[in-house]
Amino acid sequence: MRLASVAAVTALLMSVACGDSNPAGPSEGSGTGGAGTFNLRITDSPYGSAKAVLVTFSEVATHRDGNWTRLPFPGGSTRTCDLKKLQNAAQDLLGGGPISPGTYTMVRLVVQSAKIYFDNSAQSATPCAPSIAEPAGASALMNIPSGEVRLNGSFNLTSSAATTVVLDYDGESSIIQNGSSYTMQPVIRIVSIQ
Repeated sequence: MRLASVAAVTALLMSVACGDSNPAGPSEGSGTGGAGTFNLRITDSPYGSAKAVLVTFSEVATHRDGNWTRLPFPGGSTRTCDLKKLQNAAQDLLGGGPISPGTYTMVRLVVQSAKIYFDNSAQSATPCAPSIAEPAGASALMNIPSGEVRLNGSFNLTSSAATTVVLDYDGESSIIQNGSSYTMQPVIRIVSIQ
């Protein structure tokens, strides 16, 4: 199991090491007429030792023709997800909106922070929200060596239909315990494009 986790993290880190062809950063989605609708949803394979795992994303973007298009988060400038509420095939919207039609080749996620809670579950109506109140009890802030994750996966977005990409955030492989401290090295994969 440990070898499989190391292999998954190594593969992830190799994909993150790819150079950015647009060093100035992402552009905003067009939101103009003729745009297609893109939705990025998330699900999870949970970390068994926790009651809640709150992960805050500061950016979600898609890549096409050398440019990044930032996707808006519903209701705020960041999006926090409780990975424990995304288990057993549960999903929630991470980001989405109108973007220009075309063929996209990558999705980029930026993880701002992550914290694990051992005693109590988080109280939230949905698994993902602009913010989620921290539950009481024992917790640990997780170190995130590389908060940026790039996922290769080609999808074609048309102006006539919505495209939905579902990501699986593998909590069990992403969270590494080092004595009393924790590190999060996000292991995420694209599980479906519809």
